[in-house]
Amino acid sequence: MTNTMNAGADRLELLQTFVRIVDAGSLSAAASRMGTTQPTVSRRLQQLERSLGLRLLQRSTHAMKLTEDGERCYAHAKDLLESWQSIEADLRGVKDEPRGTLRVVAPHAFGQDQLIGPLAEFLREFPEVSVEWSLHDRVPDFIADGVDCALRVGKVEDPNLVAVRIAEVPRIVVAAPGLWAGGPPPGDVGALDSLPWVALTLFYRNEIALSHSDDGREHRFTIRPRLSTDSLHVVRNAVLAGVGVGIVSSWVVARDLAEGRLVQLAPQWRASPLPVYLIYPHARFYPARLKAFTQLMRERMPQLAGMERVAGR
Repeated sequence: MTNTMNAGADRLELLQTFVRIVDAGSLSAAASRMGTTQPTVSRRLQQLERSLGLRLLQRSTHAMKLTEDGERCYAHAKDLLESWQSIEADLRGVKDEPRGTLRVVAPHAFGQDQLIGPLAEFLREFPEVSVEWSLHDRVPDFIADGVDCALRVGKVEDPNLVAVRIAEVPRIVVAAPGLWAGGPPPGDVGALDSLPWVALTLFYRNEIALSHSDDGREHRFTIRPRLSTDSLHVVRNAVLAGVGVGIVSSWVVARDLAEGRLVQLAPQWRASPLPVYLIYPHARFYPARLKAFTQLMRERMPQLAGMERVAGR
């Protein structure tokens, strides 16, 4: 019986070491985090691979990559270790408090600015949690990248992901003062097609679709953009420079509108809002730090400037 229990404990330790290696990105970094030596970490990895009869990592002088078997093992190991921690806490009567490292991917556009306030609040509220905050716009490979969750603007089509809709981003029509012939800014949507335009090719190119905020009427018209780009910030800067009219996420230009550098045109009309999701892989068990982060973001995201609550909530 004792030998069986020791073997089980040894396997948990080997799996824990493997997860630490993947999360840290190298054997040496894992050893540093665990307070042990690189040979010890390497020996545990070799023991795990021998016990499973599988190669889990492809290693070279400059890189380390999970094999297909390694990706499956990593996903199972994380679930198992998190479940074991939950079992221990439950049997000992300990509340499942958020702790450990949460690895988050956020979009460049507002991950470096808008989200820092809620992130700081999360860290203050949960002092036992640390966060690795990465900025890029693609959907991450959660297993290979060692990511716990990601914030995503726009549609989520992968059925293997949990997608929690936490907010919406209104999109409005803006221009620099004086772009039109004179007088007050155009309030009639029918006047917009005669103005020069800047196109954000991720969402519109040669046709604009706007909806009335009161009754939902739709108005469509074609444009011939003076400038087309895939960058939201380029659109903002080009509109500020007077190149043309643009449709932008309202949070991007909230300060510009407040300080008079830009004007909203046809304010009763908007493009369809963009959904904001918090996404993560399906699992049997979710750590307390992920659940706490999800809850805080659901509460705080709609309160940010230029964000709105999800319709119907």
